[in-house]
Amino acid sequence: MKELKNIKYWLFDLDNTLYSGNTKVFDQVDKKMTQYISEKLKISEPEAKKIQKNYFQEYNTTLNGMIKNHKIDAHEFLEFVHDVDLNFLKKNNSLGEELSKIKGKKIIFTNGSRAHADNVTDRIGIKNLFDGVFDIVDADFIPKPSKESYEKIIKKYKIEPQYCIFIEDIARNLKPAYELGMKTVWIINDEPWAAKYSGSNFVNYKTNDLTKFLKEINNEIK
Repeated sequence: MKELKNIKYWLFDLDNTLYSGNTKVFDQVDKKMTQYISEKLKISEPEAKKIQKNYFQEYNTTLNGMIKNHKIDAHEFLEFVHDVDLNFLKKNNSLGEELSKIKGKKIIFTNGSRAHADNVTDRIGIKNLFDGVFDIVDADFIPKPSKESYEKIIKKYKIEPQYCIFIEDIARNLKPAYELGMKTVWIINDEPWAAKYSGSNFVNYKTNDLTKFLKEINNEIK
């Protein structure tokens, strides 16, 4: 952990990273995407689900596939799919405490929307601890793991990649960060599509508890 004492920029994914995937928040988003596709394309929900998953695999996000193939209104899509119930998300004071101890810029880097990031972090009680949110709109709808989106966030926040760490639950999304010179952390989970490539050399660290991981770093680099 001592090698992380020079980190000046902390990039955090949002969903299933800043809160546990066990809360199933993203399950709600997933269902809303199926509903949106079904209604927009006038097809059954099973057909919509198939398209949704195919687009995710081929275009890295379902939204990207819908934009390219059906010319949808991306803002309408984002507003619809992120209109979910977050009432069961609880304040995470322990995570807030560790985030507040971190020196340097803390930025959320998400394929979702800024509104969703604000809603989630507000519920958890950590909204005011970040220096910025870089969402899919900021990325011009080019999602992770396209290297272009990483280059855009680097440019926007004047990030020096060699002094940056990126924390994310989808292992493949760490590859471009590593190739650009960042340290990488994978949030351990058992979703096959998220765990794929988790054994690769572009994953520097692994943890199943973000708060504990940050606490270890904070204790190490006091």
